[in-house]
Amino acid sequence: MNDTAPQKPARLLGRTIANLRTAWRDLSAQARGAFRGSMRPDLPDDDADLLRQQFQDCVEARGGEVAARARAAALGQTYLGLSSAGRKRFLEILAVDFDTDRAKVDAAIDVLHAAQDAKARRAAERALRQVLLPPRRRLLTHFNALPEGVKFLVDLRAELIGMTGDDAALALLEDDLKALLTAWFDVDFLEMHRITWDSPAALLEKLMAYEAVHEIRDWNDLKNRLDSDRRLFAFFHPRMPQEPLIFVEVALVSGMSASIQELLDPDAPLSDPNNADTAIFYSISNAQKGLAGISFGNFLIKRVVDHLAAEFKGLQSFATLSPAPGFRKWLRRKLKNEGEAAILPAELRAFEADGMPGAPVEMLGAEGWADAAAVAAVKPVLSRLCAQYLVREKAGPKRALDPVAHFHLTNGARVERLNWMGDSSAKGMRQSAGIMVNYLYRLDRIERNHEAYAGEGKVNASSAMRALAGG
Repeated sequence: MNDTAPQKPARLLGRTIANLRTAWRDLSAQARGAFRGSMRPDLPDDDADLLRQQFQDCVEARGGEVAARARAAALGQTYLGLSSAGRKRFLEILAVDFDTDRAKVDAAIDVLHAAQDAKARRAAERALRQVLLPPRRRLLTHFNALPEGVKFLVDLRAELIGMTGDDAALALLEDDLKALLTAWFDVDFLEMHRITWDSPAALLEKLMAYEAVHEIRDWNDLKNRLDSDRRLFAFFHPRMPQEPLIFVEVALVSGMSASIQELLDPDAPLSDPNNADTAIFYSISNAQKGLAGISFGNFLIKRVVDHLAAEFKGLQSFATLSPAPGFRKWLRRKLKNEGEAAILPAELRAFEADGMPGAPVEMLGAEGWADAAAVAAVKPVLSRLCAQYLVREKAGPKRALDPVAHFHLTNGARVERLNWMGDSSAKGMRQSAGIMVNYLYRLDRIERNHEAYAGEGKVNASSAMRALAGG
């Protein structure tokens, strides 16, 4: 491998589309009565009418299940050949014309209300369940049975999420697809594998493209993250064996890491993982946008913890080095609404005593500071406000405002420590004023913490974090 930039997701998508077309070419040719020409990219009205008929034939399984799957392959090839406008129209037809028939639902409800005995009621309930199921579900299920069909549906939902907006019909179609994918991607079906430098190059290339927390700059950077004192684990689905669903990167170190720059330093000396006492989870990335909202990250962390605890008996702590991606946004809103009232009197006096040239509010909102005196002035204020943001601010009665905090608290972790300038990159400064967070996973308290957060919205935090947040 040469030291080149990673493939971009768009290029990987292009490769996936080519693979799908190849996989479905022979199968779609078996579809009797299928449209043999190429539909025009924007799917004009006359092509749309032909498409509706193809949908209908596939939904009704004319010619049997094998023929229906062949038609589904032909429809999939049609979709892949359309422009963005054509794809949206394709999905709109599927959403509107193959939705639940409301007249049939109303009639089935009337029959249910008229049922005179238990046998008649059971029959009416069965009939109601059948008419409530939109016909398009049968088509989506046919896609699932095709080679590479699961990946096609995952990518289809990723596109659909971006199209939905305020369109109620597309939103219902997206709900249907999410429900099917949730069932097909049940965690019991997933397989966890360790990824190493000896894994297939195509898979390593995907990790480089999918990494969402700390960009993998080049092949040398990736090799460093796969060295002997590191681990990378991913979940896979049996129907998508070469596509990671979610992956986690772990460093085996001594003590709790405070800086992502130090952790990812390619010139740092290699350590013996057998001497490590702490496993630091420093990046968790969802690789498939089409699986958004289908949660299995918590199961991956638990499996990795169990695996590492069995492999390295000297590990005493399992913790993360995580960003606080919503902190800056929350801080800007707070400073705009409250001004200097967001700063404690003692903190304001410290600004005045140090003779800071700028207004405190402006300094706190900056994404960098010119000298050590300015850093000394803003550090205690931003640290306190970040602790408040993580420990006390809520998006609802039982949900922490910060999405990363919510993820780890749901998994049973504790907000353990703030790390000033834990990420001094431009992204780290822009999102969280350079602050990073350690979430601690204590094996004997994971379930208790999870139940307290999930049931009561209780944020478990160390005494130092609670004191910093104001009690």
